[in-house]
Amino acid sequence: MPKVTLLSHTPNPEKTIAAAAKLCYSPAALDDLMDNLTDEKAADFVEMLGTIGHESPIEHASFTFGIEGVSRAFLAQITRHRLASYSVQSQRYVREAHFDYVTPPEVENDPQALEAFKEAMRDAQESYDRIAAILKEKHTARLMGEGLDEKSASRKAEKLAIEDARFVLPNACDTKMIVTMNARSLQNFFALRCCRRAQWEIRAVADQMLALVSAVAPTLFSAAGPSCCRGVCQEGKMSCGKPQEVREHIASLKQEARK
Repeated sequence: MPKVTLLSHTPNPEKTIAAAAKLCYSPAALDDLMDNLTDEKAADFVEMLGTIGHESPIEHASFTFGIEGVSRAFLAQITRHRLASYSVQSQRYVREAHFDYVTPPEVENDPQALEAFKEAMRDAQESYDRIAAILKEKHTARLMGEGLDEKSASRKAEKLAIEDARFVLPNACDTKMIVTMNARSLQNFFALRCCRRAQWEIRAVADQMLALVSAVAPTLFSAAGPSCCRGVCQEGKMSCGKPQEVREHIASLKQEARK
């Protein structure tokens, strides 16, 4: 299963947002924005922003997550969220020796499918190792012929070999990353990825992220979640048809986070 860690976030995120909002609506000087801005007043400002649809001030709070135990297929999905920063472990520079992989639950629960899946993973590892070895030997010989010493040639050849050998690695291959999003981008992310129609792996990550940020900024993320948590489901005929179940699940995530 994926593991998500909240590595850092804007200090006092709700006060920071409230200060930005206060600047928009009052003649206060910058030096005075935090004056008398208690946690309660900050929460009121954040709640007010939500009711009037003024979302730009919430972009001033950002959250950085460590995500591990996810697949390269997950990587392709999460990077569609463009208003974010990503740092991902590189397959060009890190050799995938005995790579870990993510097994879909439906495969895990079917013995025949699981055996075929494991066989595919073994085949991928063997092909990767064989291709990497062939290419490294070829590149080492060429680089030594160009005048590099054996140690330097081998080190450079290793990178050249694995950056091409990685093409046989599967979508299931495990990866890890650091992701930073501002609060407004997170609201959009949760609306799409906490929905039951989202793919299971990114939904599991989104649920963990929502729980983590709800613990440090409960008012800011009080309404966060799929559209059915804020009223009527926006998925139309594609709806899961279980809005109450979704609402209860999201509410339990937030409640547990605040304990």
